[in-house]
Amino acid sequence: MAQVRDGFQSRLGFVLAAAGAAVGLGNIWGFPTQAANHGGGAFLLAYFIVIFLLALPALYTELYLGHQAQANPVKALKQAWQEKQSSVGAAAGYIGLAGAIVMLSFYSIVAGWMLAHSIEPITSLLGMEAASQFLTGDSTHRNFIFTPLMLLLTAAIILKGVKSGIETWSRRLMPLLLLLLCCLIAYMATLEGASEGFRAYLVPDFSKITDPDLIIAAMGQAFFSLSLGVGCMMIYGSYLKPNENLPKLTFSVAMLDTGVAFLAGLLIIPAIFVAQQNGVEVFQDGKLAGEGRLIFAILPELFSSMGQIGIWVGLTFFVLMSIASLTSTISSTEIPVSFLVENHGMKRKDATWVVTLVIFVCSSLIIMNFDWLFGLVISVFTRYQLPLMGLFYFITVGWMWKRGNKLIENASGIHYWFAQYLRFICPVLMTAVFVNVVVNK
Repeated sequence: MAQVRDGFQSRLGFVLAAAGAAVGLGNIWGFPTQAANHGGGAFLLAYFIVIFLLALPALYTELYLGHQAQANPVKALKQAWQEKQSSVGAAAGYIGLAGAIVMLSFYSIVAGWMLAHSIEPITSLLGMEAASQFLTGDSTHRNFIFTPLMLLLTAAIILKGVKSGIETWSRRLMPLLLLLLCCLIAYMATLEGASEGFRAYLVPDFSKITDPDLIIAAMGQAFFSLSLGVGCMMIYGSYLKPNENLPKLTFSVAMLDTGVAFLAGLLIIPAIFVAQQNGVEVFQDGKLAGEGRLIFAILPELFSSMGQIGIWVGLTFFVLMSIASLTSTISSTEIPVSFLVENHGMKRKDATWVVTLVIFVCSSLIIMNFDWLFGLVISVFTRYQLPLMGLFYFITVGWMWKRGNKLIENASGIHYWFAQYLRFICPVLMTAVFVNVVVNK
């Protein structure tokens, strides 16, 4: 008997899960840093513009591929290319599958750091100084403890399936993430120096709006923050019921993700100015200190300067970061798990543990060769795979997929113009992002 495919049971569950896949460290960590280094309000304005120009069509394209195929990315892309050369589509699906494993191999390490930092305030309250130093220190032992912990948390949710696992926990974690974020913003707004940060973030400097670096940075951030190009959205789109209103759901996911990125800026950039007010060095040569230094040095130093309340602020912040990490690892893990279940007939339980073991092995290789391999893996993944896969999806839907492609076939009115925009303009914009990332980053 054919296995009944699991899926989302409600629109809200899908929106929260898909937004959770998109809402990760790129939003809460990367977006504010990009904004701080590219004109604050000017970057924010450019970001909102390119969300509509590039990110929304890209999100819709990836969701559409999965939704029409009702299958994992390997099957979906193979079907889309069946009239041309199905092996090309399947190969792209396997590249996305490998990319999900690669992403999880380094993302789980960073997520483990967040988990360790979220526990540290508790050890500080209990006066356990040695434990606090271990949790905030940079050691191989810490990585080998907290990376598997994050993998096990992810596996525990994936084991329960889409409805009982991914959807249920997304409905719990995403509202909690939003609540914690809003509480931290409200508290940060009361501190000296925050008002200057709000002005820098919300008031555009229109003299910078035409800066090519700012525009391309906003394009790249908009694309990467929506977790596009690795298949997360394709697999989630495949779990939607066939009659769902995909354009409306796409818009809802993009707006929730953008809203979280905006709120993250309302937290991080004022926090930067508060830290500066307290004597913490946050800018070097006019640029914000590196992202790793921001999260793991500048902000903890700020929390320490707040006294007793800083312990609770730090605890809340890193719990927030841990939740953002977890919602992203869930979606990426589901890609190879669904592949093993659908293409190789494995039980979900067995597939989940196989994928978790593979990711742990890959993560262990990075941990043991951290100095050169960690940066290399991130660089290859973000500079090459994500933009190239995004470009491939545009070409697939716009040019190669003919039979059953309702977006291109019989399109009329606004649907016709959107189809033409997706075929001609989006590939050019995506190519511009790729060229800039390769040349300038």
